[in-house]
Amino acid sequence: MQLLKLSLRTRIFISMTALVLLASILIAAVSVYQYKEEAEEYHRERLERKEMQIKISIDNALKSTTYPVNEENIILIFRERNRIYQISEEHSLPINIYDLSGKLLIKSEPRFVKDTIKLNSAIMDSLTSRYDKRYLVASERNNQKVLSSYTYISNNKAKPLAILNLPYLEDNDLIARELVEFLQRLGQVYILMLVIAIVLAYFLSKYITRSLKTISETIDQTRLDKRNKRIDIGDASEEIYTLVSAYNSMIDELEQSAAMLAKSEREAAWREMAKQVAHEIKNPLTPMRLTVQSFQRKFDPNDPKIDQKVQEYSDTLIQQIDTMSSIASAFSNFAQMPAQKSETLDVVKIVGLALDIFNEDYIIFPSEREQIIAEFDRTQLIRVVTNLVKNAIQAIPHDRVPKIIVDVFSENGEVVITVADNGIGIDEENMKKVFEPKFTTKTSGMGLGLGMVKNIVETYKGSITFTSQEGKGTVFKVKFPKK
Repeated sequence: MQLLKLSLRTRIFISMTALVLLASILIAAVSVYQYKEEAEEYHRERLERKEMQIKISIDNALKSTTYPVNEENIILIFRERNRIYQISEEHSLPINIYDLSGKLLIKSEPRFVKDTIKLNSAIMDSLTSRYDKRYLVASERNNQKVLSSYTYISNNKAKPLAILNLPYLEDNDLIARELVEFLQRLGQVYILMLVIAIVLAYFLSKYITRSLKTISETIDQTRLDKRNKRIDIGDASEEIYTLVSAYNSMIDELEQSAAMLAKSEREAAWREMAKQVAHEIKNPLTPMRLTVQSFQRKFDPNDPKIDQKVQEYSDTLIQQIDTMSSIASAFSNFAQMPAQKSETLDVVKIVGLALDIFNEDYIIFPSEREQIIAEFDRTQLIRVVTNLVKNAIQAIPHDRVPKIIVDVFSENGEVVITVADNGIGIDEENMKKVFEPKFTTKTSGMGLGLGMVKNIVETYKGSITFTSQEGKGTVFKVKFPKK
């Protein structure tokens, strides 16, 4: 499971390296097995050749002996002129001769098989049952492998006279040295191949995964709210080409869907805004209409109070017209996106100028603070401050002594402006809606002020947050970088 968590490039690299290592181990194992098989085959064939040569020498001895060739004279025949020793020395192989019952008659090296005085029944039965009258026995003596051959000594009429036993020591020193030399050379070759495989695996895995990495990085950067790049990787395999084509098709469809969605959202937003504006404008139009109708019905030029009534009618109409004008101004200010016009200014001074339009003495601002220089649009900064202060004033109930504190300071390379009031606060249900357009808890206004403030601040890579306690007050905090 841990291997599956590795990257494709790492898995390709590990797999190729492991494949070379596994191949070298398998070839070494097969080589050892092959050398072992060849060694056994070599010893069997060598023993068989020696056996044939010794039997030729024995036949010559039987032909040249002065004794009658029979079972009883076998010992005399081979002791005559030390023939058994001569034959053993000539062929460099110990010789043992047993009678047909399995009893040892004569041997060329007494100490070699000192414990084999009589052949066991298994050897005798196997020798007599085999069609070639030859039997091999593999054993181990003194940590040395011995291959013993048993066959019959026959006269010229193929009558068995005795049993010939040739104990053959398997000397594997030469073969073992050859095997070690072969494995050393094989190891050197495979070390070179392993180095080549590692280098090849590195570049091959890098080449294979390069296209996938490009696709992955491009997909990572895919966003619904921006124009996404198509992938162009040039020559690629059929699988990669299919994947890239599918991604590019998806990007085209995504752009079309995003454009349609944005258009739909804009239309929906403007429809909602139009409804809100129409609703807000209708509110003052109704009392204006009633006032005009009432004036038409009750107008009497001879009424001594006609001037007073005209003044009252005029004041009512002017008041409603002002309301409509403020609605139009609020909508205009919200719809007009703030331009990213930056100028170097003293934030403390500009905040003070924004507060000068308020005559209320309960607005506290420590104007003796040092200068805080930052880059911001002067007009937009004034709009931010005045909107926050207006909201603070409107949030304070009439039965409470108002108090608003405006502060400006630097914090971690940023300018911070806070506006704190002792108003009614914001309940938990409305906290998520504060910056939404059209949201307001007041009886008048369109609720566009805080949405506009947030828009301005974020345009200058800043942020606006607030903390509030219901019934105790609210603190708005605006942050934006100095540059």
